[in-house]
Amino acid sequence: MLQSTLSSVSDLALLNGANLLAIGDGSLSTWELIQFRDAELIAPDRYLLSHRLRGQLGSDGLVPDVWPVGSWCVLMNGVPSQIDMQRNLRRIAQTYRIGPARRSYDDLSYEEFIHAFDGNGLRPYAPAHLKVAADADGLRFDYIRRTRIDGDSWDLAEVPLGEESEAYTVTVTQSNQLLREVTVTEPNWTYTATKRLEDGVSGIFEVSVAQNSARFGPGLYATVTINA
Repeated sequence: MLQSTLSSVSDLALLNGANLLAIGDGSLSTWELIQFRDAELIAPDRYLLSHRLRGQLGSDGLVPDVWPVGSWCVLMNGVPSQIDMQRNLRRIAQTYRIGPARRSYDDLSYEEFIHAFDGNGLRPYAPAHLKVAADADGLRFDYIRRTRIDGDSWDLAEVPLGEESEAYTVTVTQSNQLLREVTVTEPNWTYTATKRLEDGVSGIFEVSVAQNSARFGPGLYATVTINA
């Protein structure tokens, strides 16, 4: 830890959002949000974190099996804040100067960066529970949509849509080659034998599904691998 200290929390505090940590590669978009209940100091500025919750706040679509040594960790304790950016400035390169707040922007301690942000706060979460089953029509894929807005209530039969309309992008790939891409409006899609013949699919292939946003486009993808 370069700054701050870590501490353990209760189960209730953990489930209420405490000990939120961002871990990533230092790029603009590849970050996972995790939570941890227990923090054990095992050496100066070195902690062992246990009872972890991975892929929080929709970041599960970016989760690698293991983050490599040297990955960046940022404690989301209220000090880091989101840049106030107008929607029309998304994906437009802008100049940022970063340095000590107590010094002026032209101080030599400031560093200058040029970045264009996608506005990932608008990005739909990856659909959950993507499953495949064979039926009379072919391979049927079912999935459950998620929401970025008001999705924590247990009293609702279904979470709010959170988008202007319900739509999904479904892709079929094999050996990293895109064979088919369709847009559907239901949380299911059938890959018929006729479509598979048209695509020349045999052996191992992948089907991926993302929820669409009118403001962002396709969100993070959920993927299943099929050997047929």
